[in-house]
Amino acid sequence: MSFRLQRPFNFYFVRHGVTELNFRGLRCGGDLDIPLTDIGCDQAYLLAKQIQKMDLGIDCILCGSLIRVRQTALIVNGVLGGLPMDVIPELNERAIGEWNRKTMAETEDYIARKVPPPGGETEEQFSERVDLALQRIVRHSDQRPLVVSSKGVGRMINTRLGGEGNMQVSNGEIVEFMVSINNEGAQALGVRRPSFV
Repeated sequence: MSFRLQRPFNFYFVRHGVTELNFRGLRCGGDLDIPLTDIGCDQAYLLAKQIQKMDLGIDCILCGSLIRVRQTALIVNGVLGGLPMDVIPELNERAIGEWNRKTMAETEDYIARKVPPPGGETEEQFSERVDLALQRIVRHSDQRPLVVSSKGVGRMINTRLGGEGNMQVSNGEIVEFMVSINNEGAQALGVRRPSFV
């Protein structure tokens, strides 16, 4: 079942800048709160300058409560001039318990088979939490929000809005979600990766 909206809605999604564990290719869930590296801070700043240059009409910033996400959001917001900002804990990455700090190869098979991580969230729990986050995002449907979060949240937002495939978002990358609704109430999702000019 997909998350259903009542009206068309566009918003932008950004994955936080790189952390040490991202850089080392290790898993880092929402139950591991670590900061950006200096490179991650630079990524967030350069992303913000590109967003500013593209003039995307962003009205507000919505972000998870993890430090890496809040750092990214604050850096972007500093460049964009201090937009209204709302911290939404439901936008935090999936809690992965004992899989934190493991290599992708060590856990990929478990994830593909939807095995719950010991001490973490099931896929269903994560999905339900992202639905709650989407409900809060939709409250800003009269604006053009920028959502700052993590890779898994971007993947789950895409899935919950009816997107196909296992969407991947790189550190410091921006994606536009465009939800349209036809006269019969059917929802369709478009996903675009804006080009930097």
